[in-house]
Amino acid sequence: MAVRAVYTKNLLEKSSPKYQFTGVLGDVLGKPGTSGIWLIYGAEKNGKTWLSVKLAEFVSGYAKTLYVSGEEGLDDTFLKTCARAKLNPHNRKLKFLDYTPLDELDEYLSRRQAAKIVFIDNITVYNDELKNGVLRKFVAKHSNKIFVFIAHEENNEPYSATAKMAKRLAKILIRVVGLKAFVAGRCPGGELTIDMERAVLYHGTNNINYN
Repeated sequence: MAVRAVYTKNLLEKSSPKYQFTGVLGDVLGKPGTSGIWLIYGAEKNGKTWLSVKLAEFVSGYAKTLYVSGEEGLDDTFLKTCARAKLNPHNRKLKFLDYTPLDELDEYLSRRQAAKIVFIDNITVYNDELKNGVLRKFVAKHSNKIFVFIAHEENNEPYSATAKMAKRLAKILIRVVGLKAFVAGRCPGGELTIDMERAVLYHGTNNINYN
């Protein structure tokens, strides 16, 4: 491939498609581009899955969304989380998938009508399949999509080398602590309360009610 540089004028005139998010999530996420990596991470039992499925429902209002529940599968525990999150049962833009090997997921996402936003819960499950540079190649191959990876936390950082790489590449970072989500990265950023009552017990203060 030939190297092609651009002039300053062309660079400044360049624009890329963006999602026009609104509401509470729009306030913290802004108007992000339609590709790249987001990362949600935190310790267990802090509300990562609850937040992730609610976020998946929200973004599905803007584009077809796929949620790969690779760690819990589509078992009773995950179903109860979805029920507590009060997902809309009539939403046709949001689909769920059990763990699927990366090569099969790659094929599925290559279809013409495939989802444009993909949640991978949890990146640890795909660690072996995404290591040694595969993460970059996989995301680059599907350059018209947003990948939202969910990761566990160890010593206040995403767990596993693959998760740490995802953090370095991520455009939006969401750390979940004590039923609160702290949003940062290439966006306005801010805080979201996942469960107001329990979050107040943990943090001792109120914030945005995200219910």
